[in-house]
Amino acid sequence: MHIHATIEPLSWENQFFAINSSILRFAEHAPAVTPEALAPWGRVQAKIAASQVALLDALQHLGFQLVEGEADLALPVRERGDTRAEVATERDIPRLRELAARAFALSRFRAPWYADDASGRFYAQWIENAVRGTFDNECLVFRDATGDIAAFVSMRQLASGEARIGLLAGRGAGEALMNAATGWAHRRGLSTLRVATQMGNTAALKRYIQSGANIVSTAYWLYR
Repeated sequence: MHIHATIEPLSWENQFFAINSSILRFAEHAPAVTPEALAPWGRVQAKIAASQVALLDALQHLGFQLVEGEADLALPVRERGDTRAEVATERDIPRLRELAARAFALSRFRAPWYADDASGRFYAQWIENAVRGTFDNECLVFRDATGDIAAFVSMRQLASGEARIGLLAGRGAGEALMNAATGWAHRRGLSTLRVATQMGNTAALKRYIQSGANIVSTAYWLYR
């Protein structure tokens, strides 16, 4: 099977990780992908639907390796909410960065593909950006009795009239976080809440399904 795709540089990731990386954008009329075209890149990413078995085999033949599976879920927005949830402010950023780096240390940006601390740094920057309203729109937090942040969820409104959860973390707080997320979407008149997670994260999958979500698609990430 011939793979047809353009090779698109990942400028932001290249700057952040200091790796010459790109991603395949599959298109029927794009050039055939060859080892020679891939050779100049330090890292090439590919994301494919889990059902594309022939494409998976062809990518592996070109030297791509499976990194992780991803499940995308959606649930209808109903009137929920948790009044304990607060909007994070800039003074919360140092603590949120620490929590995010710890919670997402084993993402697809993990070693050996990236530096040992790369995943933690990436998600620490993500949650800081969410607090500042760049990429994600807002970060909601729950605090313990001492006032320390115990759990957080970042939220983004999509152009389609839907919302997407960015990052969600907090041991034992899954139900409260999902209620806060759906409440955030409901207040904005949005109809659907979306969230993605690693297929191996069965605890997260169970929580989302218990909250009323259904799996709408699954995908594989591969690197070369």
